[in-house]
Amino acid sequence: MEKYEKNIPPVTDSVTQGEVSIIEIDADLAGQRLDNFLIARLKGVPRSKIYNVIRKGEVRVNKGRIKPEYKLKAGDLVRVPPIRTAESGTEAKASHQMMSLLANSILYEDDGLLVVNKPPGLAVHGGSGITLGLIETLRQMRPEARHLELVHRLDRDTSGCIMVAKKRSYLRHLQAALREKSAGTGGIQKVYQALVLGKWSKRCHQVNAPLLKIEIAGGERIVKVSPDGKPSLTEFKLLRCYEGFSLIEARPITGRTHQIRVHAQYAGHSLVGDEKYGDDEINAAMRLVGIRRLFLHASALAFYLPESDQLTWVEAPLPADLAIPLASLPVVE
Repeated sequence: MEKYEKNIPPVTDSVTQGEVSIIEIDADLAGQRLDNFLIARLKGVPRSKIYNVIRKGEVRVNKGRIKPEYKLKAGDLVRVPPIRTAESGTEAKASHQMMSLLANSILYEDDGLLVVNKPPGLAVHGGSGITLGLIETLRQMRPEARHLELVHRLDRDTSGCIMVAKKRSYLRHLQAALREKSAGTGGIQKVYQALVLGKWSKRCHQVNAPLLKIEIAGGERIVKVSPDGKPSLTEFKLLRCYEGFSLIEARPITGRTHQIRVHAQYAGHSLVGDEKYGDDEINAAMRLVGIRRLFLHASALAFYLPESDQLTWVEAPLPADLAIPLASLPVVE
């Protein structure tokens, strides 16, 4: 039996057991990813279960199989199978310490947007053995904010600026802006700082190389430069030279997986602390200095808010776990 639902808000009661729901996406729900839509709707269902039913084709959009990252469009019909929810009260609770940390990490807030200085080691969302991430913790902190959604993502080990929409209108506006080339044309500009091996050439201002995502043994995914990949462009700037290392600024113009890490490696300068694309011996040595994770920090965001022609600029300083060991390295003039 199928139950047809129209114009359902994204956070509502769980799908009834024993019934298939057909949900029509209206303009307010359009623009969000399928997985985020289901996660918000299916409260109490483990993320692993949600991704599993998508992968098996039990969730369908317009009667066809679909990927989790699919962006929903107005008029789409989403088939949601009956899914057993977790028992009431079993949802993991964020610690007071984590809530306090995130409350003190808010860099910017208005009626429709939060910009948070994400701590290193915190996943942006739960799944794959992670009970709670940034977005779940924020939702527990702000139960009155029923439409909190990630605008974009950061890797777990990457710290710094991340945007969380509080309204659907902001989510649609900012995700559309992400597809633009730069903040100067109405898009969003992301700025990162990274410590890389070797002396970065002042003449290397950009890397324009297509990136291809591939799966290797064990299901691990890596990214490499390949003519078969998607067009990818990163702008770089040398900030300071250290003995054996360089602090650089990176501005990804496109938004590919691991783009900064792979483009820096392609230029001959892998990131310090990069266990996937970096130098294991150097990484081990840098752990003795105090750098125990990927040295990549989302240091700033530039964006336009809906119906505004004024550029908003938000910065996040290097966190202590990177800034303190960096200060101990000998500077080369």
